[in-house]
Amino acid sequence: MTATVIDGKEFAAKVRAQVATHVTRLKTDHGITPGLAVVLVGEDPASQVYVRSKGKMTVEVGMKSVEHKLDVQTSESDLLALIDQLNKDPEIHGILVQLPLPKHLNEELVVNSVDPAKDVDGFHISNVGLLGTGQKSMVPCTPLGCLMMLRDHHGSISGMNAVVIGRSNIVGKPMAQLLLNDSATVTIAHSRTKDLADVVRRADIVVAAVGRPEMVLGDWIKPGATVIDVGINRLDAPEKGEGKTKLVGDAHYESCAAVAGAITPVPGGVGPMTIACLLANTVTACCRANGLVEPEGLTA
Repeated sequence: MTATVIDGKEFAAKVRAQVATHVTRLKTDHGITPGLAVVLVGEDPASQVYVRSKGKMTVEVGMKSVEHKLDVQTSESDLLALIDQLNKDPEIHGILVQLPLPKHLNEELVVNSVDPAKDVDGFHISNVGLLGTGQKSMVPCTPLGCLMMLRDHHGSISGMNAVVIGRSNIVGKPMAQLLLNDSATVTIAHSRTKDLADVVRRADIVVAAVGRPEMVLGDWIKPGATVIDVGINRLDAPEKGEGKTKLVGDAHYESCAAVAGAITPVPGGVGPMTIACLLANTVTACCRANGLVEPEGLTA
């Protein structure tokens, strides 16, 4: 048996097309253009690539894209003043502060200074609380993308056994909450879990978000289970040439794909969904801000 490959690139393109349709409708029917502001502090190369990519895709779907690139030495008060200005700007519906921030800035303070209604990352403590109590919130992009792919593949995940490996605030915890809200039976496993392989073997759905390359092995997977691999790890790849690297997930792809019913590849799985869901969240925030019906299929 070979697993069905869940193509994140293809699915993300569909989500972006849906977003573009909603943006056109908002412009035509209501004269509103959703706006996304991205704030980048410092010169982190990975963050710069992300921000460029986000800006490009924001424009492609017809939204307003605003980028604020700040010096690495920017003071906390200057950063908070900028966020305050964006909170008050009626043309900005989504605000994303690119993490990680330079060490001298208090990440928690900065994240929680964003207006929860504009917090398209879903990291604000209010949104975490709303998600945890099953209320309307902004949902973190990566778990939202995983949920969309699971719903698309399974139709319904009600009653299924799901194991989330990893307990981060960005992926593990919100992922577990979303699965629970869709009536799955959820176990959160992590590095301290006893007999981790045994726990994973009971799962119909495995979400690997632990940040350890190729940790989840094929003999951990129940035959026919769905594996969603959130990991993005760089490993040396001498076979490609000196100094070359390759991207791998948290699941060992070949061995897991031989047993699973469906699996997301790395790269080209969950990754592309993250930016697609950021755009979806911005449209959702725009509709909520203007008292309009939210786009169907783009929220949790």
